[in-house]
Amino acid sequence: MLTQISISNYTIVSSLEMDFSGGMTVITGETGAGKSIMLDALGLCLGDRADPKTVRQGCERAEIVASFDIADIAAAQAWLKERDLYFGEECLMRRVVTAEGRSRAYINGSPSTLQDCAALGALLIDIHSQHAHQSLLRKPVQRGLLDAYAGHNPLAREVEQIASDWLRCKRELELLAGSREEHTARTQLLSYQVDELDVLGLQPDELAQLESEQKLLANAEQILHTAHQALELCEHQEGGVRQALQLLSGDTHATGAASNARDLLDSAAIQLSEARGEIQHYLDSVEIDPERLALVEKRLEAIYDVARKHKVLPEKLGDVHEDLREELQSLAGGSQRIEALQTEMQDLADRFSKDAARLSRERAKAAKKLEKNAAGVLASLAMEQCRLEIALAPREAADPHPQGAEEIDFLISTNPGTPVQPLGRIASGGELSRISLAIQVVTASTGTVPSMVFDEVDVGIGGAVAEVVGKLLRTLSNKAQVLCVTHLPQVAAQGHQHLQVKKVSDRKSVETSLTQLSGEQKIEEIARMLGGVKITDQTLAHAREMLESCN
Repeated sequence: MLTQISISNYTIVSSLEMDFSGGMTVITGETGAGKSIMLDALGLCLGDRADPKTVRQGCERAEIVASFDIADIAAAQAWLKERDLYFGEECLMRRVVTAEGRSRAYINGSPSTLQDCAALGALLIDIHSQHAHQSLLRKPVQRGLLDAYAGHNPLAREVEQIASDWLRCKRELELLAGSREEHTARTQLLSYQVDELDVLGLQPDELAQLESEQKLLANAEQILHTAHQALELCEHQEGGVRQALQLLSGDTHATGAASNARDLLDSAAIQLSEARGEIQHYLDSVEIDPERLALVEKRLEAIYDVARKHKVLPEKLGDVHEDLREELQSLAGGSQRIEALQTEMQDLADRFSKDAARLSRERAKAAKKLEKNAAGVLASLAMEQCRLEIALAPREAADPHPQGAEEIDFLISTNPGTPVQPLGRIASGGELSRISLAIQVVTASTGTVPSMVFDEVDVGIGGAVAEVVGKLLRTLSNKAQVLCVTHLPQVAAQGHQHLQVKKVSDRKSVETSLTQLSGEQKIEEIARMLGGVKITDQTLAHAREMLESCN
Protein backbone atom coordinates (compact mmCIF):
# COMPACT_ATOMS: atom_id res chain seq x y z
CA MET A 1 0.00 0.00 0.00
CA LEU A 2 0.94 3.67 -0.31
CA THR A 3 2.70 4.68 2.93
CA GLN A 4 4.08 8.14 2.22
CA ILE A 5 4.25 10.85 -0.41
CA SER A 6 6.63 13.80 -0.51
CA ILE A 7 6.06 16.72 -2.90
CA SER A 8 8.44 19.64 -3.49
CA ASN A 9 7.89 22.70 -5.69
CA TYR A 10 4.96 21.24 -7.59
CA THR A 11 2.34 23.74 -8.86
CA ILE A 12 1.27 25.65 -5.70
CA VAL A 13 2.99 23.26 -3.27
CA SER A 14 6.42 24.29 -2.00
CA SER A 15 6.86 21.37 0.39
CA LEU A 16 4.43 18.68 1.48
CA GLU A 17 4.94 15.34 3.15
CA MET A 18 2.21 12.99 4.34
CA ASP A 19 2.06 9.48 5.80
CA PHE A 20 -0.80 7.14 4.93
CA SER A 21 -2.32 4.24 6.77
CA GLY A 22 -4.52 1.35 5.71
CA GLY A 23 -8.28 1.54 5.55
CA MET A 24 -10.04 4.52 3.99
CA THR A 25 -8.38 7.94 3.70
CA VAL A 26 -10.49 10.94 2.65
CA ILE A 27 -9.13 14.19 1.25
CA THR A 28 -11.31 17.30 1.55
CA GLY A 29 -10.99 21.03 1.14
CA GLU A 30 -12.47 24.12 -0.43
CA THR A 31 -13.02 24.20 -4.17
CA GLY A 32 -9.78 25.27 -5.84
CA ALA A 33 -7.67 24.45 -2.79
CA GLY A 34 -5.79 21.78 -4.71
CA LYS A 35 -7.37 18.49 -3.56
CA SER A 36 -6.29 16.73 -6.72
CA ILE A 37 -2.71 18.01 -6.67
CA MET A 38 -1.53 15.09 -4.58
CA LEU A 39 -3.16 12.62 -6.99
CA ASP A 40 -1.68 14.39 -10.01
CA ALA A 41 1.74 14.26 -8.36
CA LEU A 42 1.26 10.58 -7.59
CA GLY A 43 0.35 10.04 -11.23
CA LEU A 44 3.78 11.41 -12.24
CA CYS A 45 5.47 8.73 -10.13
CA LEU A 46 3.28 6.17 -11.90
CA GLY A 47 4.44 7.18 -15.36
CA ASP A 48 2.24 10.12 -16.39
CA ARG A 49 3.77 12.58 -18.83
CA ALA A 50 5.25 15.66 -17.20
CA ASP A 51 4.45 19.29 -17.96
CA PRO A 52 7.21 21.80 -17.08
CA LYS A 53 4.48 24.32 -16.26
CA THR A 54 3.73 22.27 -13.12
CA VAL A 55 7.08 23.34 -11.62
CA ARG A 56 6.39 25.97 -8.96
CA GLN A 57 7.02 29.54 -10.15
CA GLY A 58 10.61 30.59 -9.54
CA CYS A 59 11.87 27.05 -8.82
CA GLU A 60 14.33 25.00 -10.86
CA ARG A 61 12.60 21.66 -10.49
CA ALA A 62 9.72 19.74 -8.92
CA GLU A 63 10.27 16.44 -7.14
CA ILE A 64 7.78 13.80 -6.04
CA VAL A 65 8.62 10.67 -4.05
CA ALA A 66 6.06 7.95 -3.30
CA SER A 67 6.77 5.11 -0.89
CA PHE A 68 4.93 1.79 -1.03
CA ASP A 69 4.87 -1.16 1.35
CA ILE A 70 5.12 -4.24 -0.89
CA ALA A 71 5.47 -6.89 1.84
CA ASP A 72 2.21 -8.52 0.74
CA ILE A 73 2.41 -7.74 -3.00
CA ALA A 74 4.08 -10.79 -4.53
CA ALA A 75 3.57 -9.58 -8.11
CA ALA A 76 5.41 -6.31 -7.42
CA GLN A 77 8.23 -8.15 -5.66
CA ALA A 78 8.61 -10.51 -8.62
CA TRP A 79 8.60 -7.59 -11.08
CA LEU A 80 11.34 -5.81 -9.14
CA LYS A 81 13.44 -8.97 -8.71
CA GLU A 82 13.37 -9.66 -12.46
CA ARG A 83 15.01 -6.25 -12.99
CA ASP A 84 17.40 -6.38 -10.01
CA LEU A 85 15.47 -3.55 -8.33
CA TYR A 86 14.25 -5.39 -5.24
CA PHE A 87 15.84 -4.17 -2.02
CA GLY A 88 13.29 -5.10 0.60
CA GLU A 89 9.67 -4.55 1.51
CA GLU A 90 9.73 -0.81 0.77
CA CYS A 91 9.54 0.44 -2.82
CA LEU A 92 10.39 4.05 -3.66
CA MET A 93 9.18 5.70 -6.88
CA ARG A 94 10.63 9.13 -7.62
CA ARG A 95 10.03 11.68 -10.37
CA VAL A 96 11.93 14.88 -11.07
CA VAL A 97 10.66 17.52 -13.51
CA THR A 98 12.75 20.57 -14.38
CA ALA A 99 11.50 23.99 -15.42
CA GLU A 100 13.34 23.49 -18.75
CA GLY A 101 11.13 20.52 -19.53
CA ARG A 102 13.45 17.62 -18.66
CA SER A 103 12.05 14.72 -16.70
CA ARG A 104 13.66 11.77 -14.91
CA ALA A 105 12.07 8.79 -13.20
CA TYR A 106 13.58 6.43 -10.62
CA ILE A 107 12.56 3.12 -9.07
CA ASN A 108 14.40 2.31 -5.85
CA GLY A 109 17.07 4.83 -6.79
CA SER A 110 17.73 3.46 -10.29
CA PRO A 111 16.85 5.49 -13.42
CA SER A 112 13.78 4.00 -15.09
CA THR A 113 11.57 4.54 -18.11
CA LEU A 114 8.02 5.85 -17.89
CA GLN A 115 6.86 2.51 -19.28
CA ASP A 116 8.47 0.67 -16.37
CA CYS A 117 6.97 3.14 -13.88
CA ALA A 118 3.53 2.56 -15.38
CA ALA A 119 3.97 -1.23 -15.37
CA LEU A 120 5.03 -1.29 -11.72
CA GLY A 121 2.39 1.27 -10.77
CA ALA A 122 -0.34 -0.96 -12.20
CA LEU A 123 0.67 -3.60 -9.62
CA LEU A 124 0.65 -1.13 -6.73
CA ILE A 125 -2.27 1.26 -7.13
CA ASP A 126 -5.35 1.80 -9.28
CA ILE A 127 -6.56 5.37 -9.80
CA HIS A 128 -10.25 5.81 -10.57
CA SER A 129 -11.08 9.23 -11.87
CA GLN A 130 -12.68 11.10 -14.69
CA HIS A 131 -9.42 10.90 -16.60
CA ALA A 132 -7.41 8.29 -18.43
CA HIS A 133 -6.14 6.43 -15.37
CA GLN A 134 -9.13 4.15 -15.42
CA SER A 135 -7.67 0.70 -15.84
CA LEU A 136 -11.13 -0.83 -16.15
CA LEU A 137 -11.33 0.60 -19.66
CA ARG A 138 -8.64 -1.83 -20.81
CA LYS A 139 -9.83 -5.18 -22.12
CA PRO A 140 -6.96 -7.18 -20.55
CA VAL A 141 -7.97 -5.76 -17.16
CA GLN A 142 -11.61 -6.63 -17.78
CA ARG A 143 -10.68 -10.18 -18.72
CA GLY A 144 -8.38 -10.57 -15.71
CA LEU A 145 -11.04 -9.18 -13.38
CA LEU A 146 -13.69 -11.60 -14.67
CA ASP A 147 -11.33 -14.58 -14.40
CA ALA A 148 -10.32 -13.60 -10.87
CA TYR A 149 -13.96 -13.10 -9.88
CA ALA A 150 -14.82 -16.56 -11.19
CA GLY A 151 -11.85 -18.06 -9.37
CA HIS A 152 -10.48 -19.86 -12.42
CA ASN A 153 -7.16 -18.05 -12.89
CA PRO A 154 -5.24 -21.37 -12.91
CA LEU A 155 -7.42 -22.63 -15.78
CA ALA A 156 -6.93 -19.34 -17.66
CA ARG A 157 -3.15 -19.63 -17.24
CA GLU A 158 -3.27 -23.24 -18.49
CA VAL A 159 -5.20 -22.17 -21.59
CA GLU A 160 -2.72 -19.35 -22.18
CA GLN A 161 0.24 -21.73 -21.93
CA ILE A 162 -1.30 -24.29 -24.30
CA ALA A 163 -2.04 -21.59 -26.88
CA SER A 164 1.45 -20.13 -26.55
CA ASP A 165 3.00 -23.57 -27.12
CA TRP A 166 0.76 -24.08 -30.15
CA LEU A 167 1.79 -20.73 -31.64
CA ARG A 168 5.46 -21.56 -31.05
CA CYS A 169 5.05 -24.84 -32.94
CA LYS A 170 3.19 -23.06 -35.70
CA ARG A 171 5.97 -20.52 -36.23
CA GLU A 172 8.61 -23.23 -36.35
CA LEU A 173 6.52 -25.33 -38.72
CA GLU A 174 6.00 -22.38 -41.06
CA LEU A 175 9.74 -21.89 -41.16
CA LEU A 176 10.44 -25.53 -41.88
CA ALA A 177 7.57 -26.06 -44.29
CA GLY A 178 8.22 -22.98 -46.41
CA SER A 179 8.95 -23.22 -50.09
CA ARG A 180 11.61 -25.79 -50.88
CA GLU A 181 13.63 -23.22 -52.76
CA GLU A 182 13.56 -20.89 -49.79
CA HIS A 183 14.46 -23.72 -47.43
CA THR A 184 17.32 -24.88 -49.65
CA ALA A 185 18.65 -21.39 -50.19
CA ARG A 186 18.59 -20.66 -46.47
CA THR A 187 20.30 -23.95 -45.67
CA GLN A 188 23.03 -23.28 -48.25
CA LEU A 189 23.61 -19.77 -46.93
CA LEU A 190 23.78 -20.96 -43.34
CA SER A 191 26.16 -23.80 -44.30
CA TYR A 192 28.48 -21.34 -46.03
CA GLN A 193 28.38 -18.90 -43.12
CA VAL A 194 28.96 -21.59 -40.49
CA ASP A 195 31.82 -23.10 -42.54
CA GLU A 196 33.42 -19.68 -42.90
CA LEU A 197 33.22 -19.10 -39.15
CA ASP A 198 34.50 -22.63 -38.49
CA VAL A 199 37.52 -21.93 -40.69
CA LEU A 200 38.05 -18.59 -38.98
CA GLY A 201 38.09 -20.46 -35.66
CA LEU A 202 37.95 -17.38 -33.47
CA GLN A 203 38.84 -18.37 -29.89
CA PRO A 204 37.57 -16.75 -26.70
CA ASP A 205 39.61 -13.63 -25.83
CA GLU A 206 41.68 -14.06 -29.00
CA LEU A 207 40.56 -10.74 -30.47
CA ALA A 208 41.62 -8.74 -27.41
CA GLN A 209 44.98 -10.54 -27.29
CA LEU A 210 45.64 -9.94 -30.99
CA GLU A 211 44.76 -6.24 -30.77
CA SER A 212 47.06 -5.84 -27.77
CA GLU A 213 49.90 -7.68 -29.52
CA GLN A 214 49.43 -5.68 -32.73
CA LYS A 215 49.66 -2.43 -30.81
CA LEU A 216 52.86 -3.59 -29.11
CA LEU A 217 54.52 -4.85 -32.31
CA ALA A 218 53.54 -1.81 -34.36
CA ASN A 219 55.12 0.51 -31.83
CA ALA A 220 58.10 -1.72 -30.87
CA GLU A 221 60.75 0.63 -32.26
CA GLN A 222 59.38 3.64 -30.40
CA ILE A 223 58.87 1.56 -27.26
CA LEU A 224 62.49 0.34 -27.31
CA HIS A 225 63.85 3.84 -27.93
CA THR A 226 61.85 5.28 -25.02
CA ALA A 227 62.78 2.41 -22.71
CA HIS A 228 66.52 2.78 -23.50
CA GLN A 229 66.34 6.48 -22.68
CA ALA A 230 64.62 5.70 -19.42
CA LEU A 231 67.24 3.06 -18.63
CA GLU A 232 70.12 5.51 -19.23
CA LEU A 233 68.48 8.12 -17.03
CA CYS A 234 68.00 5.58 -14.24
CA GLU A 235 71.67 4.51 -14.46
CA HIS A 236 72.81 8.13 -14.39
CA GLN A 237 70.58 9.01 -11.48
CA GLU A 238 71.59 5.87 -9.60
CA GLY A 239 75.26 6.82 -9.88
CA GLY A 240 74.58 10.33 -8.57
CA VAL A 241 72.61 8.96 -5.64
CA ARG A 242 75.44 6.56 -4.76
CA GLN A 243 78.00 9.39 -4.82
CA ALA A 244 75.84 11.56 -2.58
CA LEU A 245 75.40 8.65 -0.21
CA GLN A 246 79.22 8.13 0.01
CA LEU A 247 79.83 11.81 0.74
CA LEU A 248 77.29 11.91 3.55
CA SER A 249 78.51 8.61 4.97
CA GLY A 250 82.03 10.04 5.33
CA ASP A 251 80.84 13.13 7.21
CA THR A 252 81.83 12.59 10.84
CA HIS A 253 80.04 15.75 11.91
CA ALA A 254 76.67 14.79 10.45
CA THR A 255 73.51 15.86 12.26
CA GLY A 256 70.19 14.08 12.53
CA ALA A 257 69.02 15.73 9.31
CA ALA A 258 72.05 14.32 7.49
CA SER A 259 71.26 10.89 8.84
CA ASN A 260 67.68 11.15 7.51
CA ALA A 261 69.05 12.22 4.17
CA ARG A 262 71.32 9.15 4.05
CA ASP A 263 68.34 6.89 4.73
CA LEU A 264 66.34 8.53 1.97
CA LEU A 265 69.25 8.32 -0.49
CA ASP A 266 69.77 4.66 0.36
CA SER A 267 66.09 3.96 -0.29
CA ALA A 268 66.21 5.94 -3.54
CA ALA A 269 69.24 3.96 -4.69
CA ILE A 270 67.45 0.70 -4.06
CA GLN A 271 64.30 1.87 -5.89
CA LEU A 272 66.31 3.15 -8.84
CA SER A 273 68.10 -0.18 -9.02
CA GLU A 274 64.81 -2.04 -9.00
CA ALA A 275 63.33 0.31 -11.62
CA ARG A 276 66.38 -0.22 -13.82
CA GLY A 277 65.88 -3.98 -13.51
CA GLU A 278 62.20 -3.73 -14.46
CA ILE A 279 63.00 -1.56 -17.48
CA GLN A 280 65.60 -4.06 -18.59
CA HIS A 281 63.08 -6.86 -18.22
CA TYR A 282 60.63 -4.82 -20.30
CA LEU A 283 63.32 -4.29 -22.98
CA ASP A 284 64.00 -8.02 -23.11
CA SER A 285 60.30 -8.72 -23.72
CA VAL A 286 59.96 -6.30 -26.64
CA GLU A 287 61.42 -7.07 -30.01
CA ILE A 288 61.01 -5.75 -33.51
CA ASP A 289 59.42 -8.60 -35.46
CA PRO A 290 57.98 -7.49 -38.82
CA GLU A 291 57.01 -11.04 -39.75
CA ARG A 292 54.97 -11.57 -36.58
CA LEU A 293 53.38 -8.14 -37.00
CA ALA A 294 52.32 -9.04 -40.54
CA LEU A 295 50.78 -12.31 -39.34
CA VAL A 296 48.86 -10.59 -36.52
CA GLU A 297 47.54 -7.86 -38.82
CA LYS A 298 46.50 -10.46 -41.41
CA ARG A 299 44.62 -12.40 -38.72
CA LEU A 300 42.90 -9.25 -37.47
CA GLU A 301 41.94 -8.26 -41.01
CA ALA A 302 40.32 -11.66 -41.54
CA ILE A 303 38.31 -11.29 -38.31
CA TYR A 304 37.23 -7.73 -39.19
CA ASP A 305 36.18 -8.77 -42.72
CA VAL A 306 33.91 -11.55 -41.42
CA ALA A 307 32.43 -9.20 -38.80
CA ARG A 308 31.62 -6.65 -41.55
CA LYS A 309 29.85 -9.36 -43.56
CA HIS A 310 27.59 -10.11 -40.64
CA LYS A 311 27.22 -6.41 -39.71
CA VAL A 312 28.26 -6.98 -36.10
CA LEU A 313 31.12 -5.93 -33.87
CA PRO A 314 34.07 -8.34 -34.05
CA GLU A 315 33.62 -9.35 -30.41
CA LYS A 316 30.06 -10.54 -31.24
CA LEU A 317 31.21 -13.09 -33.84
CA GLY A 318 31.15 -15.91 -31.28
CA ASP A 319 27.47 -15.32 -30.55
CA VAL A 320 26.68 -15.07 -34.27
CA HIS A 321 28.51 -18.34 -34.89
CA GLU A 322 26.47 -20.15 -32.23
CA ASP A 323 23.13 -18.69 -33.44
CA LEU A 324 23.80 -19.67 -37.05
CA ARG A 325 24.86 -23.17 -36.04
CA GLU A 326 21.65 -23.66 -34.01
CA GLU A 327 19.48 -22.43 -36.88
CA LEU A 328 21.26 -24.73 -39.32
CA GLN A 329 20.72 -27.68 -36.99
CA SER A 330 17.06 -26.75 -36.69
CA LEU A 331 16.64 -26.69 -40.48
CA ALA A 332 18.56 -29.93 -40.88
CA GLY A 333 15.81 -31.88 -39.12
CA GLY A 334 13.76 -31.75 -42.28
CA SER A 335 10.63 -33.88 -42.64
CA GLN A 336 11.00 -35.70 -39.31
CA ARG A 337 10.79 -32.44 -37.40
CA ILE A 338 7.82 -31.33 -39.50
CA GLU A 339 5.93 -34.52 -38.68
CA ALA A 340 6.76 -34.15 -34.98
CA LEU A 341 5.53 -30.56 -34.97
CA GLN A 342 2.29 -31.48 -36.74
CA THR A 343 1.60 -34.18 -34.16
CA GLU A 344 2.41 -31.82 -31.28
CA MET A 345 0.19 -29.09 -32.71
CA GLN A 346 -2.76 -31.46 -33.02
CA ASP A 347 -2.33 -32.61 -29.41
CA LEU A 348 -2.15 -29.00 -28.23
CA ALA A 349 -5.19 -28.05 -30.30
CA ASP A 350 -7.20 -30.91 -28.75
CA ARG A 351 -6.15 -29.85 -25.24
CA PHE A 352 -6.97 -26.22 -26.02
CA SER A 353 -10.40 -27.09 -27.37
CA LYS A 354 -11.26 -28.98 -24.18
CA ASP A 355 -9.84 -26.49 -21.66
CA ALA A 356 -10.96 -23.36 -23.53
CA ALA A 357 -14.53 -24.70 -23.72
CA ARG A 358 -14.51 -25.24 -19.94
CA LEU A 359 -13.07 -21.76 -19.44
CA SER A 360 -15.79 -20.27 -21.66
CA ARG A 361 -18.53 -21.95 -19.58
CA GLU A 362 -16.99 -20.67 -16.33
CA ARG A 363 -16.65 -17.17 -17.75
CA ALA A 364 -20.27 -17.13 -18.91
CA LYS A 365 -21.52 -18.13 -15.43
CA ALA A 366 -19.27 -15.58 -13.71
CA ALA A 367 -20.37 -12.85 -16.14
CA LYS A 368 -24.05 -13.37 -15.30
CA LYS A 369 -23.29 -13.32 -11.57
CA LEU A 370 -21.17 -10.18 -11.86
CA GLU A 371 -23.85 -8.43 -13.94
CA LYS A 372 -26.50 -9.24 -11.33
CA ASN A 373 -24.45 -8.19 -8.29
CA ALA A 374 -23.22 -5.01 -9.98
CA ALA A 375 -26.82 -4.07 -10.84
CA GLY A 376 -27.72 -4.16 -7.14
CA VAL A 377 -24.82 -1.87 -6.21
CA LEU A 378 -25.56 0.48 -9.12
CA ALA A 379 -29.16 0.78 -7.96
CA SER A 380 -27.97 1.88 -4.51
CA LEU A 381 -25.89 4.53 -6.28
CA ALA A 382 -28.96 6.08 -7.94
CA MET A 383 -28.21 4.34 -11.22
CA GLU A 384 -31.22 2.00 -11.33
CA GLN A 385 -31.48 2.40 -15.08
CA CYS A 386 -27.86 1.49 -15.64
CA ARG A 387 -27.29 -1.92 -17.17
CA LEU A 388 -23.95 -3.72 -17.20
CA GLU A 389 -23.47 -6.40 -19.82
CA ILE A 390 -20.37 -8.53 -20.15
CA ALA A 391 -20.09 -9.62 -23.77
CA LEU A 392 -18.28 -12.85 -24.61
CA ALA A 393 -17.87 -12.80 -28.39
CA PRO A 394 -16.36 -15.90 -30.05
CA ARG A 395 -13.15 -15.16 -31.87
CA GLU A 396 -13.28 -15.19 -35.65
CA ALA A 397 -10.27 -17.47 -35.92
CA ALA A 398 -10.61 -20.99 -34.55
CA ASP A 399 -6.89 -21.29 -33.83
CA PRO A 400 -5.83 -21.47 -30.17
CA HIS A 401 -5.51 -18.00 -28.63
CA PRO A 402 -3.69 -17.23 -25.34
CA GLN A 403 -6.75 -15.37 -23.98
CA GLY A 404 -9.19 -18.15 -24.72
CA ALA A 405 -11.92 -18.78 -27.28
CA GLU A 406 -13.71 -15.44 -26.82
CA GLU A 407 -13.11 -11.73 -26.52
CA ILE A 408 -14.43 -10.11 -23.33
CA ASP A 409 -15.87 -6.62 -23.31
CA PHE A 410 -17.61 -4.76 -20.48
CA LEU A 411 -20.57 -2.92 -22.01
CA ILE A 412 -22.89 -0.43 -20.36
CA SER A 413 -26.18 1.31 -20.97
CA THR A 414 -26.97 4.27 -18.70
CA ASN A 415 -30.49 4.98 -19.95
CA PRO A 416 -33.51 2.77 -20.81
CA GLY A 417 -33.81 2.04 -24.50
CA THR A 418 -30.20 2.95 -25.32
CA PRO A 419 -27.94 0.22 -26.61
CA VAL A 420 -25.02 -0.99 -24.54
CA GLN A 421 -21.61 0.33 -25.51
CA PRO A 422 -18.02 -0.02 -24.28
CA LEU A 423 -17.19 1.66 -20.99
CA GLY A 424 -14.77 4.06 -22.63
CA ARG A 425 -17.57 5.67 -24.68
CA ILE A 426 -19.61 6.79 -21.66
CA ALA A 427 -19.97 10.56 -21.76
CA SER A 428 -20.25 11.23 -18.04
CA GLY A 429 -17.10 10.89 -15.98
CA GLY A 430 -19.15 10.76 -12.82
CA GLU A 431 -21.15 7.81 -14.14
CA LEU A 432 -17.99 6.03 -15.16
CA SER A 433 -16.51 6.50 -11.70
CA ARG A 434 -19.60 5.12 -9.98
CA ILE A 435 -19.78 2.16 -12.36
CA SER A 436 -16.15 1.43 -11.61
CA LEU A 437 -16.86 1.73 -7.89
CA ALA A 438 -19.72 -0.73 -8.18
CA ILE A 439 -17.62 -3.28 -10.04
CA GLN A 440 -14.70 -2.86 -7.64
CA VAL A 441 -16.97 -3.38 -4.63
CA VAL A 442 -18.46 -6.54 -6.14
CA THR A 443 -15.07 -7.97 -7.07
CA ALA A 444 -13.13 -6.70 -4.03
CA SER A 445 -12.73 -10.15 -2.55
CA THR A 446 -10.72 -11.20 -5.61
CA GLY A 447 -8.91 -7.94 -6.32
CA THR A 448 -5.14 -7.96 -6.68
CA VAL A 449 -4.32 -4.21 -6.54
CA PRO A 450 -3.62 -3.30 -2.89
CA SER A 451 -4.43 0.43 -3.16
CA MET A 452 -7.23 2.26 -4.92
CA VAL A 453 -7.76 5.97 -5.43
CA PHE A 454 -11.17 7.49 -6.18
CA ASP A 455 -11.09 11.07 -7.38
CA GLU A 456 -14.50 12.67 -6.85
CA VAL A 457 -16.55 9.53 -7.50
CA ASP A 458 -19.43 11.37 -5.83
CA VAL A 459 -19.83 13.96 -8.59
CA GLY A 460 -23.49 14.68 -9.24
CA ILE A 461 -24.90 12.82 -6.24
CA GLY A 462 -25.94 13.74 -2.73
CA GLY A 463 -28.16 12.85 0.19
CA ALA A 464 -28.79 9.17 0.80
CA VAL A 465 -26.85 8.11 -2.31
CA ALA A 466 -23.80 9.93 -1.05
CA GLU A 467 -24.04 8.03 2.21
CA VAL A 468 -24.22 4.77 0.25
CA VAL A 469 -21.11 5.71 -1.69
CA GLY A 470 -19.29 6.43 1.55
CA LYS A 471 -20.31 3.10 3.03
CA LEU A 472 -19.30 1.26 -0.13
CA LEU A 473 -15.87 2.86 -0.08
CA ARG A 474 -15.45 2.01 3.59
CA THR A 475 -16.49 -1.58 2.86
CA LEU A 476 -13.96 -1.70 0.04
CA SER A 477 -11.25 -0.50 2.44
CA ASN A 478 -11.58 -3.77 4.34
CA LYS A 479 -9.93 -5.46 1.34
CA ALA A 480 -7.63 -2.73 0.07
CA GLN A 481 -6.28 0.70 0.95
CA VAL A 482 -8.73 3.36 -0.31
CA LEU A 483 -7.92 7.04 -0.93
CA CYS A 484 -10.85 9.24 -1.83
CA VAL A 485 -11.02 12.90 -2.87
CA THR A 486 -14.53 14.10 -1.99
CA HIS A 487 -16.66 17.20 -1.45
CA LEU A 488 -19.50 15.38 0.30
CA PRO A 489 -19.66 15.16 4.11
CA GLN A 490 -21.49 11.81 3.92
CA VAL A 491 -18.44 10.30 2.21
CA ALA A 492 -15.84 12.17 4.26
CA ALA A 493 -17.39 11.00 7.53
CA GLN A 494 -16.68 7.36 6.59
CA GLY A 495 -12.90 7.83 6.46
CA HIS A 496 -10.52 6.20 8.91
CA GLN A 497 -7.99 8.95 8.08
CA HIS A 498 -9.03 12.51 7.19
CA LEU A 499 -6.71 14.88 5.30
CA GLN A 500 -7.62 18.52 4.73
CA VAL A 501 -6.24 20.61 1.88
CA LYS A 502 -5.89 24.35 2.43
CA LYS A 503 -4.74 27.14 0.15
CA VAL A 504 -3.16 30.24 1.65
CA SER A 505 -2.32 33.22 -0.52
CA ASP A 506 -0.88 36.68 -0.16
CA ARG A 507 0.16 39.29 -2.62
CA LYS A 508 3.37 37.46 -3.46
CA SER A 509 2.54 33.75 -3.56
CA VAL A 510 0.03 30.93 -3.14
CA GLU A 511 0.70 27.91 -0.94
CA THR A 512 -1.19 24.62 -0.49
CA SER A 513 -0.87 22.53 2.64
CA LEU A 514 -2.16 19.11 3.68
CA THR A 515 -3.09 18.45 7.29
CA GLN A 516 -4.26 15.30 9.03
CA LEU A 517 -7.38 15.98 11.09
CA SER A 518 -8.48 14.34 14.30
CA GLY A 519 -11.09 14.82 17.02
CA GLU A 520 -12.70 18.25 16.93
CA GLN A 521 -10.84 19.13 13.74
CA LYS A 522 -12.71 16.39 11.85
CA ILE A 523 -16.00 17.59 13.32
CA GLU A 524 -15.32 21.17 12.22
CA GLU A 525 -14.36 20.09 8.68
CA ILE A 526 -17.48 17.93 8.29
CA ALA A 527 -19.52 20.85 9.64
CA ARG A 528 -17.95 23.17 7.06
CA MET A 529 -18.88 20.72 4.32
CA LEU A 530 -22.42 20.57 5.69
CA GLY A 531 -23.08 24.21 6.48
CA GLY A 532 -20.85 26.29 4.33
CA VAL A 533 -19.25 29.54 5.52
CA LYS A 534 -21.31 30.01 8.73
CA ILE A 535 -21.05 27.05 11.07
CA THR A 536 -23.74 26.85 13.76
CA ASP A 537 -24.00 24.73 16.87
CA GLN A 538 -26.63 22.70 15.06
CA THR A 539 -24.28 22.06 12.16
CA LEU A 540 -21.53 20.96 14.55
CA ALA A 541 -23.95 18.63 16.32
CA HIS A 542 -24.99 17.13 12.98
CA ALA A 543 -21.35 16.63 12.01
CA ARG A 544 -20.57 14.98 15.35
CA GLU A 545 -23.56 12.67 14.92
CA MET A 546 -22.44 11.68 11.42
CA LEU A 547 -18.94 10.78 12.61
CA GLU A 548 -20.21 8.85 15.62
CA SER A 549 -22.58 6.81 13.44
CA CYS A 550 -19.68 5.79 11.17
CA ASN A 551 -17.36 4.67 13.95
